[in-house]
Amino acid sequence: MIASRAGVRRVDDDGIALWGLGDRAIDVLFDGRRVWSFWLQRDTDWTVPGVCSIGWPGPLKKFLDGHTRLTITEHVGGRVLFERELQFGTAERRIEIVGRSGAPISLDKSGRISPTFDTRSAADVEPLLRSIRTVIDAIGSAGIEAFVAYGTLLGAVREQRLLGHDSDADLAYVSRSGHPCDVVRESFALQRVISERGFRTYRYSGAAFRVDVVEGDGAVRGLDVFAGFIDDPAEGSAYGGRLYLMGEIGADYRPEWIYPLTTCTLGGHTFPAPAVPERWLEAAYGPSWAVPDPAFKFTTPERTVRQLTGWFRGTSTNRSAWERAFSGSRGKVPTGEPSLRARRVREVLADGGTVIDLGAGRGADSLWLARQGLSVHAYDYVPSATYPARDAAVAEGHDLTVRMLNLDEWRSVLVEGARMSRIEGPKVVLARHVADATDAFGRESLARFASMSLRGGGRLFLDVWTGGGAVPDRLHAVGLDRVARSLTRQGARILVTDERPARPGSHRSRRGRLVAQWD
Repeated sequence: MIASRAGVRRVDDDGIALWGLGDRAIDVLFDGRRVWSFWLQRDTDWTVPGVCSIGWPGPLKKFLDGHTRLTITEHVGGRVLFERELQFGTAERRIEIVGRSGAPISLDKSGRISPTFDTRSAADVEPLLRSIRTVIDAIGSAGIEAFVAYGTLLGAVREQRLLGHDSDADLAYVSRSGHPCDVVRESFALQRVISERGFRTYRYSGAAFRVDVVEGDGAVRGLDVFAGFIDDPAEGSAYGGRLYLMGEIGADYRPEWIYPLTTCTLGGHTFPAPAVPERWLEAAYGPSWAVPDPAFKFTTPERTVRQLTGWFRGTSTNRSAWERAFSGSRGKVPTGEPSLRARRVREVLADGGTVIDLGAGRGADSLWLARQGLSVHAYDYVPSATYPARDAAVAEGHDLTVRMLNLDEWRSVLVEGARMSRIEGPKVVLARHVADATDAFGRESLARFASMSLRGGGRLFLDVWTGGGAVPDRLHAVGLDRVARSLTRQGARILVTDERPARPGSHRSRRGRLVAQWD
């Protein structure tokens, strides 16, 4: 049972210190608007019995410069624990937590800062609701019955509207096939059907993809489409099978709890829903699904995580971590000086040509090279990070395209490698800290992609951390000789290998540089 007492000891530029026993969801409001939620015990660090602290989330810190009326409340019941006019930083202005368009934004349950539904008007979300119907109908044209799921279903059942603290919409369907391979094939086929309707899509895994929907004021909202199947029941099970569904469900389940579908109401629209919505919500969120929780976190059993990863997620390793890493710079055009490698590429292509920038990230090198008059194809695992650079280049009349490349997926590597192989003229592949950002399969894929792109003649310029010290987050040291062997197996001739130690007194890793050529 949750204890009745809790309070706040201090709030400052570092974070919040609280006291109390018993876990509960806590809301943090800036000038009366909820911006962030966390759990008193689960998400904090405990220093002494009964006293805990939590730092400001990284995406929120950049806004903390100015005045605000800060309120901290218990989410369920709304009891006020703290309310005071505060000053953060040195600015003499009201703190405004807004996006590029000026629309209010908040932290969602995944820790990403985005326009949650509690900041949107009915007119804003109407295009999303209409698109849900369009996508359901498109899926239906392929003979598959989709329905609203996860937070969208929860909002429909609990409030008949989109949950205020949610930031996307969810659809799901259960395949008639009982084999994961067929589920993947079906999901890709559905993605093509929806793309043909004019929607831009983005694949998460073998059984999940996103549809980008433009809201009333131009904001882009994600509509996720999750696939699953019912496996044979375990021996002695009283259920009709076991439901596995991206992204988090693995539960004993009866098919009649899903089909035939029923309906639910969401924002004045009627949508299909599972036959027994309560059973679905319990499988997704647990028995306490009816209790509002803006800081909900999935606690999927390790067995289910391994199964879903093995079947569907094996080709999207660490993507969420990279998406979070780039989320804070969304919409910002990169500035600053180009890398030494980019300058070297410009010298090699002094008379013009094509640059293939692998792992372009925020696109600083890609944008600089495009401004030098080169044709640039920027590839990244998270291409949205490079969109601002692309938009800036296009606005200035330069040639810069951005595409997604997943080195852990042959479909992506072979298709994009074939695309680049058809480009005529001088070409260079730039791969700065790609080999040390992927796994062994990805490094072999990098070599294959470079080989396909440069077989007609061209050079690869590659940088990699090689060990002997600390490397940046999400990267890991890789021996230069291992990278060179992967390249020579794909027909490369190694022209240069150079390993440079860290500066004296630095704890950084050594950095290796390699140049390879295909004749």
